Amino acid sequence: MEHRGVVREWHRDEGWGVVDSEATPGGCWVHFSSLRVTGPRALSAGQAVSFEAERGWQDGYAFRAVAVWTGGDRPAAVADEPPSAAYGSSLVLGFDPEG
Repeated sequence: MEHRGVVREWHRDEGWGVVDSEATPGGCWVHFSSLRVTGPRALSAGQAVSFEAERGWQDGYAFRAVAVWTGGDRPAAVADEPPSAAYGSSLVLGFDPEG
């Protein structure tokens, strides 16, 4: 179900924040991966948003967002944007020759 709310706080360096609405008493925890926006995946305190949430304890909040967007209808996903380098990782394994 779609809800409307206002961003209470956003921690850009950590990639999470909280949205307040009547449907989510105490606030709804939001992770940057649930944002359905183009450009930087971030929100601003005081920004109006639409969102879908589920019940589930997350960092002290009884609700967590499944999808958050600004503007009109819910976008399916943001597939045209490469992942943020700030949240990426890689691993390279090498083996020494036996000898």
